[in-house]
Amino acid sequence: MAVPPIQRSPLPAGLRHSWLLDVVLGLLVLVALPLAIVTIPNTLSVVADLLPGDFDQIGLSRTHGLALPALMLTVPLAAVALRRMKVAHVLVAGLALVAVADAAGGYAASELVVGVVRVLRGVGGGLIVPATLVAVWDRTPALRGLWAGVLCVSLLEAQALALWPLVDVTSWKVTLQPYPMATGVALALAAAYLLVWRLAGRAPAPAPDARERSRLLLAAVPAAAIAVVAVSTASAGWGVVPVILLAGVAIAGLLALGSIGRAEGRTHAYTMVAVGVVLLPSTAQVTLVEMGGLGGPGLRGLWTPFGVAAVLAVVAGVGVRMFAKGVGRLAAPLGLLAMVVGLCSVRLVVPSADGLVLAVPFTLLAVGATVAVTATLGEVGIGAAAFGLSLGVAGVLAGYLLGTGVQMWMLEGVGSRQELVDSFVGALHWWALIGGFLLVGVIVLAAVMGRRPSREEEPPSGEEPAEVAVGAGRERGAAAQEPVTTWGSVVPEGSPAPEEDEPAEPVPAVPPQAPSPEDGERS
Repeated sequence: MAVPPIQRSPLPAGLRHSWLLDVVLGLLVLVALPLAIVTIPNTLSVVADLLPGDFDQIGLSRTHGLALPALMLTVPLAAVALRRMKVAHVLVAGLALVAVADAAGGYAASELVVGVVRVLRGVGGGLIVPATLVAVWDRTPALRGLWAGVLCVSLLEAQALALWPLVDVTSWKVTLQPYPMATGVALALAAAYLLVWRLAGRAPAPAPDARERSRLLLAAVPAAAIAVVAVSTASAGWGVVPVILLAGVAIAGLLALGSIGRAEGRTHAYTMVAVGVVLLPSTAQVTLVEMGGLGGPGLRGLWTPFGVAAVLAVVAGVGVRMFAKGVGRLAAPLGLLAMVVGLCSVRLVVPSADGLVLAVPFTLLAVGATVAVTATLGEVGIGAAAFGLSLGVAGVLAGYLLGTGVQMWMLEGVGSRQELVDSFVGALHWWALIGGFLLVGVIVLAAVMGRRPSREEEPPSGEEPAEVAVGAGRERGAAAQEPVTTWGSVVPEGSPAPEEDEPAEPVPAVPPQAPSPEDGERS
């Protein structure tokens, strides 16, 4: 006799529609992504007076700066690892590393321990950034716009967020554990996300294909080279000209590496490099110039313009993703042009004793970067998106190197306090000019290279490559299982993804029905 198919127990209504998973993921992005980016700034010099007398301040400051090289080396490797690892597990692991770094920071008593703590925190942040991108990729469209907005806002405010806990502190170790409460909240949200993800059926996350994984590994090469240059520059005390030239070569190398692939992938890579080089290094200098004592309102006076910029950037990211799909080639240059205008306004209004005026450059920079990133993300697949993110994170350190070279050039021969203040302001104005020309150059480069044909057959977002489509057709022959979306294919829930080297044998979508034994009995 025929055996009826096994029916799976229905999920609760909230989990069946995945709204709870989206809500938890959105909250996790809002907390975890800024926590990862705030790892980047090196703030040890701000509390130098609190260091014990037997500490080498210069050596300790170099060690404290190891977090950014660790983060940017981890991002491409983590994106590759997400092919085999569950994104929920990677998120929990990244936040757990940040929590361990926070706990260990309270016991730091040597340069070695400080270096270990900062490297751990950098690796944790490097796991969080690509994991959150992969996690939101196939969810509701608003989440991808939210991710882009929070990323750009985090880059905008990272320096201020890193300095905020250091106001009126009595221990230098606060630099190693700036937001322990936020770390705990983020870790709890990651655990909740893991639980809801399991209850919702463990839907597999998208992942780069073999070609994109190779490019991601390639992206780790310039990241390592830039890290070596940065550490060598800080250790050997190189002159102004070598630092500026090496930073320029690093930026040019990132743009050249971004030229690999389809036109949409190039535009996204160029955009991410430009945002990485310009956004955080620019606002870091603005924040330092606007500190109390240099003619600005201090940190407290910056939070209102930062808040305005943050809200508008997140709204812009969600709006572009939901209502302006397919406009990457138009919206991306407009967003970068808005950043150019923001840098021009920096030259006009900074320094300013009125913090509200800074809402103009902050908003133009944050909204422009968010629009450009969100628009280009909508034009590419997950592999190209992770590749561009890797280049953009490396661009942050390249931008820091270039900004440091400009500051070194302006600070030569400074003798008095007033000359020091004027030199910092002059360095910021020169940097704003250089950053503006860099953004214009990227716009032109994207326009020219966007028309260049490519031999690669990278599928656009939402289109299936041939070999994956065959594997998807094979899997669709399975009985009445709930399909869930993965990168470029539809695979039954809980089934393993098709292997890349699996032979593509033609399999009928529905197998022929076998004769029933009851038919023979009737005859």
